[in-house]
Amino acid sequence: MRIVLGVSGGVAAYKAVLLLRLLREQGHRVRVVPTAAALRFVGAPTWEALSGEPATDQVFEDVEHVPHVALGQGADLVVVAPATADLLARAASGRADDLLTSTLLTARCPVVMAPAMHTEMWEHPATVANVATLRARGVHVIEPASGRLTGADTGPGRLPEPDEIARVALRVAAEAGALADGADLDAPASGEAPAGDLAGRRVVVSAGGTREPIDPVRFIGNRSSGRQGVELAAAAQARGARVTLVAANLAPDVAALVREHGLDDVVPVETTAQLRDAVRAGATTADVVVMAAAVADFRPAHAPDAKIKKVPGRGPEPIALVENPDVLAELAHDRLRDGQVVVGFAAETGDADGSVLDHGRAKARRKGADLLVVNAVGEGRGFAVDANDVTVVDGGGEVVAVASGTKREVAHAVWDAVAARLAGSGSPAGGGAGASASLLPAAE
Repeated sequence: MRIVLGVSGGVAAYKAVLLLRLLREQGHRVRVVPTAAALRFVGAPTWEALSGEPATDQVFEDVEHVPHVALGQGADLVVVAPATADLLARAASGRADDLLTSTLLTARCPVVMAPAMHTEMWEHPATVANVATLRARGVHVIEPASGRLTGADTGPGRLPEPDEIARVALRVAAEAGALADGADLDAPASGEAPAGDLAGRRVVVSAGGTREPIDPVRFIGNRSSGRQGVELAAAAQARGARVTLVAANLAPDVAALVREHGLDDVVPVETTAQLRDAVRAGATTADVVVMAAAVADFRPAHAPDAKIKKVPGRGPEPIALVENPDVLAELAHDRLRDGQVVVGFAAETGDADGSVLDHGRAKARRKGADLLVVNAVGEGRGFAVDANDVTVVDGGGEVVAVASGTKREVAHAVWDAVAARLAGSGSPAGGGAGASASLLPAAE
């Protein structure tokens, strides 16, 4: 496949070098088209040596081949990574003031852009409008990752990892018919695969938060967006596993992330009972079951078919609650497949009876799962944020690992611990793709 890799001028341009190498190793012909600013971060000799193609930002070089038109016309896929705020603005307004923007105007193939910039720039109304304009025109704009940015800043705006960009871009090309039949989209993008330790494994991951109806319009729910579960599913797929995602009421941006990750075996559910049935069905053939969803402990004993009306002067009738099944404890007890590894999540808050870790350890011993991922939740922690800090304990409550970073990085750290368990080792195996997460041996 003929790919144009556009690179605009941001610090994250160094990651595009890795992306170029991944695409070339998969056998694609790649022509790098940098902006003038990008060439101040990574020079033309690097692009040319790795691609075997010329790399220039000039429309007046090689004029006889009319590159400002020919590159876009001849491409099967255009990927821009990083796409800075300036590049997004120029592309949205239809500018053609360098070779890259001219190529974007002439391209009739799929176009994928991976933004990278500071959080304030990403969230600015002008950038939001530019992204909306590009998406309305059919451009696939990947959501940026959240994490460490230039300097000490953290937040959304970080360029996704090169293997993730490659996977999304090639899947977009395949859906448009640009990728050759038979290409393996789930194959590792590099021979150095961070993605091989789950090859051949079947995995079920639950994500999101269950909702228990009070009446047709009201429900008991929780704050889980589903992002950590989706990142766990995507990380398992990136490491070679066949993944079923049981998705309970995902937030809209997380549902979009499912599509970007190319997770296509998705079972939508709403209630705890539905989630239990879906997870158990998948668990009969799964090597690993990860219960990352926030499951309601209780449900209304009765949910009327009609909306409960407010009667002036009279307070509401009490809502009687009954206990839901303990899905994690059931899975740990039943072991629906021999040798199955069961992983649970414990969203905890500290109180007078103990710390977050104290409660997590007690829950691990009570539930019987092989691993329990304990994380503190509350205002600005755990739910509906892009970063996470977790402690992984075994079934006896002993600390196996500590992980901190973006939810994508934490997901890979959790899979490192699972992979070690699958391999029969008691210590984290390492080697996962979440290199910036801290995965530390227990220190107590």
